[in-house]
This record gives sequence, C-alpha cells and structure tokens, in this order.
Amino acid sequence: VPPRLARLVDSTGWSVLLRTAGFVFFCFMLWPALFGPDSLINPTFGVIYVWLWVGIVPASLLFGRVYRAVNPVRTIHLMLAKATGQPPSRGLREYPTWLGYWPAAIGLFAFVWLELVSPDATYLGPLRLWFAIYLAAMVVGSAIFGDRWLERADPFEVYSTLLAHLSPWGRDAADKLVWISPLRHLSRVPAAGGLVAVVAVLLGSTAYDSWRSSGTWIRFVQESSLNPTILSTLGLLGAIVIVGVTFAAASMATGVERIHRWQIPRLLAHSVMPIIVGYMIAHYLSFFVQAGQQTLIQLSDPMGDGSNLFGTADWQASYWLSQHPTFLATAKVLAIVTGHVLGVIAAHDRALEIL
Repeated sequence: VPPRLARLVDSTGWSVLLRTAGFVFFCFMLWPALFGPDSLINPTFGVIYVWLWVGIVPASLLFGRVYRAVNPVRTIHLMLAKATGQPPSRGLREYPTWLGYWPAAIGLFAFVWLELVSPDATYLGPLRLWFAIYLAAMVVGSAIFGDRWLERADPFEVYSTLLAHLSPWGRDAADKLVWISPLRHLSRVPAAGGLVAVVAVLLGSTAYDSWRSSGTWIRFVQESSLNPTILSTLGLLGAIVIVGVTFAAASMATGVERIHRWQIPRLLAHSVMPIIVGYMIAHYLSFFVQAGQQTLIQLSDPMGDGSNLFGTADWQASYWLSQHPTFLATAKVLAIVTGHVLGVIAAHDRALEIL
C-alpha cells in the first residue's frame, strides 16, 4: 500500500483513535442496555442483532480486522495489562494449542441460540445476561492466557478475522501492510483445531434460520408434544452437525499417504468462508439495510423519551430493496453462486498443495 497510508494505519494514534471510538460507543450503549425501555424501540437490539452480527460481514470484507481494532474487551485487557505492567500478550499460562478455535465455536453457538432459538431474545434481561457472561469469560480468559485468548475465543473477533481473510488488506512476512488477493489472503487462515466447528456453526445456523420459517418446520413444531424451545435447539444443532459431519467426512475421504486424514478438514475449512459470506448476504441483505437504518434512527432516542441526540430521530427508513424484488432476488442468487465458486477455487488450490 502507499507508504503514507501504511504509516497512518500502523501509527499509535490511529490505533488509539479506533480503540477509543469503539470503547466510547460501548459505554454509550450501556445506557440504553441497562436503563432503556424493554421493547424493540430500544436501539440495543438493533446494534447487537443488526450492526454487530450482520454488519460485521461487510465491515470486515471492506476494512479487514475491524472488530479487533475496536473490540472493547481487547481495550479493557490492554488497560488491565498496562495497570499491572504486564505485556498484553503474556498471561498466567500459555494458551493450549489443542484448544484452538473451540471456545469461539462454543461462543458463536451460544449467540446464534440466543438469536434464533431463545423465546426471550427480544427482552433486555437475557441479552444483558448473555453479554455479562461473554464479557466475564473474555476478560478472565485474557488475564489467564493473554491476548491469544481473544484471537481464538472471542466469537465476534474470530468471526471478523476469518471474514477479513477475504479482504484485500493483509500483512507480509515482515508484518508490513500490503494489498493482497482475497483468495491468497484466505489461504492464510490458520488451520487450528475447532475451525471446522466454527464454519459449521456459521453456515449451519444460517441454514436453520431459513428452514425455521418454512411451513413444514412450523407445522412440525406446532403438532409436536415437545417444548418448542427444545425442538428448535435440536433443529439448530442438527443443521450444524449436518454441515460439520458431511464436510469432515467428504474431506477425510480424499486422504493420501503423506497426511493424516483427520487433519484434512481443518486444512480445507477456510474454503467454506466464501459460501458463508454468500449465504449471509442472501439471507440478511434487506434486513441489514432496512433494520440498520431503523437502528440509526433509534440511537438518537435511546430512552424512548422523544430525544434527538444525533439528529436522526426524524429520519425515515428507505424500503427500496423490498420494493424491488427482482433486484433483490438477483443480488441474492449472485451472492450465493459467487460464494460457491470462490469456495471451490479456494478448496481446489489447497487440494493441489496437500493432496
């Protein structure tokens, strides 16, 4: 990249600016999250379910490891490390290699369960509890294992970093900021344990989110004698297991003598990321654009008392995408097809290396 741009991005001032912006926004959102109205006019729901969960996809594709740069948990860890005089990378113990991405996979499953299964997903109480547990786990884990814990265990940072491997922003061997082909960048995803579980949760949960709206599933849940939450949990788990098991089985079936079969799924798992992106775009495009605008409107009145803090309370959301179904359908199909084509290319390139 141009030297001036590299110096800016690598400067301490730029890092502090992004980290401060992320932490200030986090502190601001504590206000409506803790004291705001327990209804959907509270911007907390939009910020978490729309801006964070869905917005992390375009933000990471365009700007790289954006969540890592603004992650408030990482900022808290840095402040604690500075207060104790310890380097942020050093903890009480080394992060176990065998643990890999498994903590992130568990965290991602916990979040999609909250979003897609929990009957209380649109109430502040459960949302507060989830993020209190998340913050505690991340802060304590980073104190024990250093910032390596956040790289492997923070579900949002791990998701953002995997997506960032499809961005044109990369680092060379000397940690210099460079432009890079997204597919070459994707091939550099660390093949750590738990990576297959992460991509299975991401793709399986999106598949389940589509399936749960079908008439077949709705009738099955209504006619069953089992608790709907239990059925939905089993459905979500089933979709994730189907993705993970079929991918692992198909990958291991291609084993050769010089590499253990059990290693192949994690070496090929990065190729699922373009497919995940394609389905996320297809599934959430109109939701992100329309609900994202509504969240921006609600942010000006976080307490629902008629305030207009940022001048957006009187804005109106545009529903252009919903009013142009042909364009929307075409965009969704293109996203899915492009994701699959890029996934096949990524898997083919890796197969040439290892098989």
